[in-house]
Amino acid sequence: MKTNPMDEFSEPTECSNPSTRRDVLKLAIGGLAGMLLPGCSTISGPEMGGTQPKLGFRSIPISSEDVVHVAPGYDWRILYAWGDPVQSSGPEFKSDASNTAEDQFQQAGCHHDGMEFFPIGGSSTHGYLCLNHESFDDGLIHPGGSLPTSQEKAKKGMASCGVSVIEVKRNDRGIWQRLDSPVARRITAMSPMLMAGPAAGHARLQTRVDPQGRTVFGTLGNCAAGRTPWGTYLTCEENFQDFFKLPDEGERVTKAEKRYMADAGLMNHWHEFEDRFDFAKEPNEYNRFGWVVEIDPRQKAPPMKRTALGRFRHENAALTLSKENHVVVYMGDDSKFEYIYKFVSKGVYDPDDHSNIDDLLNVGTLYVAQFLDSRQGKWVELTHGKNGLNKDSGFADQGEVLIHARLAADHVGATTMDRPEWLAVHEQLGEVFVSLTNNSKRGKSGYPATNEANSRKKNIHGHILRWRESGADAAATTFSWSPLILCPDEEADVHFSSPDGMHIDQRGILWVQTDVSSSKLNTKKYERFGNNQVLAVDPVSGDVRRFLTGPVRCEITGLTTTPDGKTLFVNIQHPGQPNGGQTKEPQDVGKYSTWPDGESESARMGRPQCGRPRCATLVIQRKDGGVVG
Repeated sequence: MKTNPMDEFSEPTECSNPSTRRDVLKLAIGGLAGMLLPGCSTISGPEMGGTQPKLGFRSIPISSEDVVHVAPGYDWRILYAWGDPVQSSGPEFKSDASNTAEDQFQQAGCHHDGMEFFPIGGSSTHGYLCLNHESFDDGLIHPGGSLPTSQEKAKKGMASCGVSVIEVKRNDRGIWQRLDSPVARRITAMSPMLMAGPAAGHARLQTRVDPQGRTVFGTLGNCAAGRTPWGTYLTCEENFQDFFKLPDEGERVTKAEKRYMADAGLMNHWHEFEDRFDFAKEPNEYNRFGWVVEIDPRQKAPPMKRTALGRFRHENAALTLSKENHVVVYMGDDSKFEYIYKFVSKGVYDPDDHSNIDDLLNVGTLYVAQFLDSRQGKWVELTHGKNGLNKDSGFADQGEVLIHARLAADHVGATTMDRPEWLAVHEQLGEVFVSLTNNSKRGKSGYPATNEANSRKKNIHGHILRWRESGADAAATTFSWSPLILCPDEEADVHFSSPDGMHIDQRGILWVQTDVSSSKLNTKKYERFGNNQVLAVDPVSGDVRRFLTGPVRCEITGLTTTPDGKTLFVNIQHPGQPNGGQTKEPQDVGKYSTWPDGESESARMGRPQCGRPRCATLVIQRKDGGVVG
């Protein structure tokens, strides 16, 4: 084996023509057969067409219509839209959004995002679906807009956020339905949960309401997700800063506090009714968000905020096992010039003995990535007392290292990245992929310069990187990396911008979801991309095809599949989102989109018409019942 197995395929995928680009990708994967992660085999089987995955659908064109389009031979249905009751006895959605806060606690939240399917008894037709509700439009969820403010409106906003756990099943006609379930529930910005791990009880987590620093109410900014080998859901807190009234510019804050306040924009008035959302009144409450939260879909145990995984604007959590069965969690901090992290558990996972499960995400080592210009990389340990992380550098203990993980990463010289979004582990190929959605400030005066891993100034379209851990061991402290796609790949057959969500299915296909911001979609620089979309990427051949396009001004996210690959779930987030993300005036409701209950889609779906756009979970299946893709 070569000292650097990436040397032979380290060139970017932007090439002079599409066939050359695909040749580069083939060469990139060519040496992987002997470098698979433990317990995995090469991709094979009748659905794969031998050892290479194939895309078995025709790429569809871009769309700027306020509808969902999928590839020929596929159907989609709405499974779970904002306001749908979690249990059949719950309140139905009212088209004028006049549901109360109490109603909203029993209904689907807003801004559907990351999602995972948990089979019941190994079934591909029956399971629990866990999905995030990242945020909400405060002017959309109330009949007369967000003003004047009230306690009731604040409570409804809090009930719109968090997580849904629902039980779903495919019936004999192949149609997925929600079931009543003793564990189906909403977890919101008011649900009690526990702090766990090294930072639990830390002085910086103690508040007047919780002087022990171990119990917190709510989870916020739930972006993407992950799943553990033992069947629990990881929901990741990303843009929590927008839920707090933060100090105005010029007001005194510490360096550590300021480091977590960049690009904050107040999106609600909760601080008028609960002091915990006013930084000036309860500054430590702010430190209690920005974590990975573990939820067991099968029981109503309190969620656990796993502090060993560090505090930052978490996008998702991609889990795998090392050669010795240590749990490895890959994570990205979704902000410009932020970092990629990895956690390695001290204990090992034993599928037959769960006695140490609680320790696997509580005890271990957090690392941050350095991407070297040699296309090598290393994981730098973020442990108190190592790499200069001590009292002299501002870290009194491990709790402070974790609570201020961004500052710790700054101190050890981690590589600034172009907004790390989702990470995905390709078990068959022994690689990790990361989507870097964009960074318009890269290389501008006063901002970090380009580096080999983030090589373009004003990187408005983003890119996808991949790496392989040394020795094919996820617990390794060094790796080799290479670009996968530099968007929009001008010479390719299918263009896309701003890669965000990613999922690798059972066949080894990489599904990529895009998130061009609402204010930029279909403008001059972005008109060739149309609305946001789902792409399928064959990482062996380099084939890229457009599978789905969404309605106007939405984000496509949360894609996941059943174990048999015959059902794909995907979320449509914030269709018709106004510039700035909030509806300013009541008359602007439905200004850009009325999906899914507008005239065209209502007629197709047999749904009552409604002028309000609604986030929704889609079910996508092949018409012949085969494997998706």
